[in-house]
Amino acid sequence: MKQMGDMLLRKEPFSEIVMGNTALVRAMVEAGTRVVASYPGSPTPEIAEAIASIPADRRPFYFEFSTNEKVATEVAYGAAVNGHLSTVFFKSVGLNVASDTFVQLGLMNIIGGMIIVLGDDPGANSSQNEQDNRHYARLSYIPVLEPASPDEVYDYYKKAAILSASKGMPVILRLTTHVCHAKQRVSFGAWTPVELDRTSRFDPANGPYIPIAADVFPMKRRALQRISEVRSWSDGSDLHTHIHYEHTGHGIITAGLPFLSLMDAIETTPEKPDILKLGMVYPLPEKLIADFLRSHSQIKILEELDDILEKEIKALAHDAQIPVRIIGKCDAEDWIGEYTPERVYDMLAKTWPELFPAKPAAQPASSVLPPRPPQMCPGCGHRSAFYAIQKALDPADITVADIGCHTLGFLPPYRIGQLLMCMGASPGMAAGLSLFNDNRNVICFLGDSTFFHAGIPATTTAFSHLSSLLF
Repeated sequence: MKQMGDMLLRKEPFSEIVMGNTALVRAMVEAGTRVVASYPGSPTPEIAEAIASIPADRRPFYFEFSTNEKVATEVAYGAAVNGHLSTVFFKSVGLNVASDTFVQLGLMNIIGGMIIVLGDDPGANSSQNEQDNRHYARLSYIPVLEPASPDEVYDYYKKAAILSASKGMPVILRLTTHVCHAKQRVSFGAWTPVELDRTSRFDPANGPYIPIAADVFPMKRRALQRISEVRSWSDGSDLHTHIHYEHTGHGIITAGLPFLSLMDAIETTPEKPDILKLGMVYPLPEKLIADFLRSHSQIKILEELDDILEKEIKALAHDAQIPVRIIGKCDAEDWIGEYTPERVYDMLAKTWPELFPAKPAAQPASSVLPPRPPQMCPGCGHRSAFYAIQKALDPADITVADIGCHTLGFLPPYRIGQLLMCMGASPGMAAGLSLFNDNRNVICFLGDSTFFHAGIPATTTAFSHLSSLLF
């Protein structure tokens, strides 16, 4: 029987069907990563599962689950400025927790290299929102690679590691839910273990590492210079793919998983638009895109979530005076959810009906399965606790939920939890609800991991305000 841990440490080249998250761990091994930190959250937990399959005494890097995403980012950063290639990974909204540290990273000289793996979640499969973390990259002057498949996850991580170490800057590897969880046969390279060099290489002379007023402008200039250098590098790299069909003056620019949906959508169409698939989505390869724009009369920008590529490419066309029609998102629905092949075809049919005739409406199913909402596991202690609390509460009392399994108390039959925001928010919200509130009890719920993650500061305030508090 195959053991994942043994597979991930094989020294000879091999191929295996793996998830994107598993392919990432093999890339960490081959790239010589030395420190990995994380806080768990979908769609990235399987990265940690793959790491855990390697016995700790054989693991070629240090790994920890940190208290929260901010701490994980700081652990990886500290290791990187000490000369060790490091990685931090977490889910999309985890970047909000890490942001206070994250937004400074582009200013720093990170001599060992640092990869930030983000698990974005179009469709909000397991998140409070669909936030598009490409915005954070621009805020922080950090390049973004966006793979579309497990094979590209493996390849792009190794490229990101080389780029990060050579430029002394962090690099984001932006995954999305179905890239993390997709399975594909991936051809892996050889791995020769290298003994850990424990030499401490941190030197303040490589900085400055303290962003005080006197140094912020020089640090920002350096960050901008690096982004400019990466843009030039990206223009000549093999990260991008141009598929030329020679049938129309129409072209599509896309990236990540929407590219695979696009290939499925156009599989049976007789006339196919040319396609430019971007592997690096920030900074954009401006010369490559400009050449693509000049060779077409109409361009469709296909990107999930926000219109980030659309705006930048339209600005590029305007500044370069390229006479091309650029079509981005057409209505509010284009901003929402995952771009499945069916949705992509419908978008193309709205844009170019002469190339993509509308398909007949799907026939309704002969039978409809009843809904199966998520439930707490049989025997879960939250069930009995919610039952008892519900009996004790007055109908007018206010219950505040937090992130975790107990969030499911919101559903019938308990209906416990009328507000939810983010990890550790319940004590603060409950404290606010208790102010000037003389006749309604307020009760909040907080998990143990969440208490350490973000709840401790809030509970300090909450204890002085709340009518009652439950952990």
